[in-house]
Amino acid sequence: MSIIKEKPIRKTVFRGDRSLNLDTFENIILSDSDYSTRGENLIIVKGVDHCRIKLDSTTTEKVTIKSLTNCKVIPDIGRIDEDWDEIDLGKGSCVDFQNVSGVWYILSSDGLKME
Repeated sequence: MSIIKEKPIRKTVFRGDRSLNLDTFENIILSDSDYSTRGENLIIVKGVDHCRIKLDSTTTEKVTIKSLTNCKVIPDIGRIDEDWDEIDLGKGSCVDFQNVSGVWYILSSDGLKME
């Protein structure tokens, strides 16, 4: 597993009337083939042929994923944008995800690919 972490942070994630304190990192560079979010703001994926990222709503409310390789993003609950069980990110793509009321939404996507 190869994860380069920068700038440690402590986050409090609120879910209804309960809260979760979480020690995490603001930004990570990920070179692992399987990963679940832990409250990061930015994940840069590189150095692997393919990566699978699970959006964990218990630790993460909003995350930007920059993919320099092929990457599959799946939600832990529900469907992305109420339609998609998974999203395939191509090399060079960058997508912002936000969890709102138990649904993961795509807030923005650059739509640019290097291939």
